[in-house]
Amino acid sequence: MQPPFSKKERMRPFWLTGRGSDEMKKTALEWKQLYSSHNFRKEYFYDGRLGFFYDGSENVFREGASREGIPREKGLRESVFRLWSPFAEEALIRFYRDGSEGEAFSIKEMKRLEKGVWEYRSPEDCHGIYYDFALRLDGETMISTDPYAKASGINGGRSMAVDLRRTDPPGWDKDRAPEYGPEQIIYETHVKEFSWDPAGGFPEETRGKYTAFLHADTTLNGDGVHPTGLSWLKSLGVTHVQLMPVYDFGSVDEAGDPAQFNWGYDPMNWNVPEGSYSSDPYRGEVRVRELKAAVQSLHEQGFRVIMDVVYNHTYSLDTAMQRTAPWYYYRVTEKGELSNGSACGNDVASERPMCAKLILESVLYWAEEYHMDGFRFDLMGLLDVELMNRIRQALDTRFGKGEKLVFGEPWAAGPTAMEKGFRQALRGNIRLLDPNVGVFSDGTRDAVKGSVFRLKEPGFANGGKGLETAIENSARAWQGKRKPYALAPSQIITYLSAHDNQTLWDKLAETTPDETLRKKQYRLAAGICLTCQGRLFFLSGEEFARTKGGLEDSYNAPIAVNRLDWERAWREKELADYYRGLIALRKQLPGLCDKSPQAGERIRTAWKRKGFVGLYVDNRRDGEDSPWKTLCILYNRRDAAVRVPLEEGEWEALADEEDSFLWKNPEKHPGKLSGEAEVMPVSILVLGKR
Repeated sequence: MQPPFSKKERMRPFWLTGRGSDEMKKTALEWKQLYSSHNFRKEYFYDGRLGFFYDGSENVFREGASREGIPREKGLRESVFRLWSPFAEEALIRFYRDGSEGEAFSIKEMKRLEKGVWEYRSPEDCHGIYYDFALRLDGETMISTDPYAKASGINGGRSMAVDLRRTDPPGWDKDRAPEYGPEQIIYETHVKEFSWDPAGGFPEETRGKYTAFLHADTTLNGDGVHPTGLSWLKSLGVTHVQLMPVYDFGSVDEAGDPAQFNWGYDPMNWNVPEGSYSSDPYRGEVRVRELKAAVQSLHEQGFRVIMDVVYNHTYSLDTAMQRTAPWYYYRVTEKGELSNGSACGNDVASERPMCAKLILESVLYWAEEYHMDGFRFDLMGLLDVELMNRIRQALDTRFGKGEKLVFGEPWAAGPTAMEKGFRQALRGNIRLLDPNVGVFSDGTRDAVKGSVFRLKEPGFANGGKGLETAIENSARAWQGKRKPYALAPSQIITYLSAHDNQTLWDKLAETTPDETLRKKQYRLAAGICLTCQGRLFFLSGEEFARTKGGLEDSYNAPIAVNRLDWERAWREKELADYYRGLIALRKQLPGLCDKSPQAGERIRTAWKRKGFVGLYVDNRRDGEDSPWKTLCILYNRRDAAVRVPLEEGEWEALADEEDSFLWKNPEKHPGKLSGEAEVMPVSILVLGKR
């Protein structure tokens, strides 16, 4: 069948460069004004299902059905394609056998429904068939993929109809996240970084792939003695593995060199897994199945899985969202200019109802279909408070209150043209957010190690002055009686390093050339972070002084720079063990793990001197016996030891600057302490009283 549009029309440039009738072509500002009207919202908000799905009885299709004119019968399963394109004058759906090559084998007219929705129904099972749309819109012929696609061909060029049950790995219906423990320890890693290093012992064909996470017992160079990968994380005490972007992003060619690298903060298809991490990016169902299997394996090994999501911008404006509803999904200023608060070229208009619907349903889809246990929102400050609270409430309703973690970056890269009446999910609006929507605490990060933007500026741990109050506030997760910042520690992500900016080791190297002193500062920084309230987060490899050679922004640096160095992990085993001990100790300290709005009241400041902070912590736990009823936590950044008086009673040393396992081996410390304690230079001391 010949398409009704000529090849020339079908191959016309995209709307940004192509022109239709000047009289018909709307400007971005005209579109903005149209979409912002009350009448548009009333007329075109559609609350039903979009994208590809099945309708009717499970797995029942008419035997011998043709592709033409088959009326629906009761109980008959149909393949349904729905697209929201309110101003399209005509819509065709085009079907392909291949995800990247060949002409359409069938082209069908779509039926216009209410609310700007177009639909095509087929009595055949369309699983594995690729498709796109041809739309007549604003004087142009638009060729577009499906904004709601769940699978795609290589590089997302064609959407794929997928029966998701056929992508489930064996036992998927029984997959469950591990139970929550006393604390959440979040470990941020990247699929390719995690397993690329040959020393990690991963099978060669799985390195940099989803399938690497199926190997739970890897060892250093395969020696069978020194754990790497998931075994390393298990021994470290990690509870949550946060995967940097695993949706389909545009900055890596899925058909290109396997060594290509990018962090992936460049979304193309929000609901499709990235193909470069799959064993076969040409087959749309493979990436779906392999990502599910990776999540399943992580669950089996005792980890919950957090997905890093980017809904604030897209890789470019050449997206299915823009092609099907020009300028609806993107913010435009009152001057008609593209909003760029993301510093990535565009800002997504999360406040518009159909955009909010797409984002909300996307989050629920990843949680339900892929069993994701939490979501980290990139540049969350570009999204609106109302949407973030809706996401939190929807996840609570579906899975139970607080079952899924939700947190993000409470900032933007610049001003954004959010419509009036909406509020950005910025740090300054934290008290408008649900108590279980968390934010990264850059206040704690910079107080401990110094500004990430001024590299030579030190923090408390590396000699910075006047930061004692910030360290005190960090300890109680920025709660307080005077102008409180956070509603509860559940809102605070306490961290020192993430993929952005320099690693902790590289930052300290900027302020402290003396490596011996730097190692002491490193332990002090880790000790402060791991004894603050809030949820704990750290960059993969931080526990073994990960370095990127001083590079500040490695988003597209070679994989040799970004990969986890598993040999370094074992060279720095003493530092990693220091992290292990502090993590294991923290899980026994309810005074620090408490996420309730009253948690800050547990912490009492006893000393706050120049270069020194000391705290007492109520460590009792209702209904259970705790090993230590009271904690004394002491931070000393001075280059001289400090003696401090202690409250009455006998105190045990639980951790100091050399050993974070003193709580496990009390014989290593000379007896009980009473009367006073001595805190060594550039160190932490944690004491407990039974």
